[in-house]
Amino acid sequence: MLALCVLVLTTSLAMAQTPDDSLPGKGIKVQALQSSIAEETFQTMLVDRALEKLGYEPQPIKEVDYPAAHIAIANGDATFLAVHWDPLHQDYYNNAGGDAKLLRTGQYAGPAAQGYMIDKATADKYNITNIEQLRDPGLAKLFDHDGDGKADLTGCNPGWGCEAMIENHLDAYQLRATVKHVQGSYAALMADTIGRHQRGEPILYYTWTPYWVSGVLVPGKDVVWLQVPFSSNPQHTSTRMDDGSDYGFAVNTTRIVVNRAWAEQNPAAVKLFEVMRLPIADISAQNQRMRDGENSQADIARHTDGWIKYHQQLFDSWIAQALHR
Repeated sequence: MLALCVLVLTTSLAMAQTPDDSLPGKGIKVQALQSSIAEETFQTMLVDRALEKLGYEPQPIKEVDYPAAHIAIANGDATFLAVHWDPLHQDYYNNAGGDAKLLRTGQYAGPAAQGYMIDKATADKYNITNIEQLRDPGLAKLFDHDGDGKADLTGCNPGWGCEAMIENHLDAYQLRATVKHVQGSYAALMADTIGRHQRGEPILYYTWTPYWVSGVLVPGKDVVWLQVPFSSNPQHTSTRMDDGSDYGFAVNTTRIVVNRAWAEQNPAAVKLFEVMRLPIADISAQNQRMRDGENSQADIARHTDGWIKYHQQLFDSWIAQALHR
């Protein structure tokens, strides 16, 4: 478990200048969870900062895989998860007890896209636009880095949710014979992938937005999205976007999941979760700063405080709405 030191924001709020005893969260401890993706700390810390203004006492953030996080929150061992991908994490939500034990609130961040990308040079040279083209052993071999003849797809960590969709796609699009799903530490695998691109080698990888990867490998300039031949997912819902493109993954919204029993006792916190909005571009910008070396907990705390200061009126409005629910 990774404990994150949550610093108290010194900026006081004009609309929250009431005696502490009157704050709805006075004396109530809250436990946030996040996954092993360090870039989620900013989003999670911002929620903790806002909860502090309502009088709550955030505990050091704990790092847990998504499936376990949903179960821990459902069981009351933790309070909330600020980065629940809807609908990608639907199975985790259902398996932990669903609406009976959990409450999924707001639209904290989104829309978030995800899918497969290849380098633009290879895409242009061989006119590759769709993942199903990699059924062709000749095209797949272009992305072979270990000599087994299969395309090496930099994939998704077990427990993130996206790995199950990738495995589903390999079957649905008949890619098993020509594409290998390479798993491990995503950050380390992407470092290798970026290195290959810098050497002029073809690359094939899964990614999502917001994330720093698309700031290094810029879509449309360095890399291109691959479409899929048809929607295929366990929920049998369409993954086609409004413009007709289809990357194989439903467009997701990041929502805050909270223990339902706790939520019923803490309506001010629930109202806060409902009104908080964090622009995708702001998450990407903060993630890029982490990528550039500002990745310590003190750095992320500074980023969070800086975001609040720059958006003070908006932040204050969240607190006001929660206090006057």
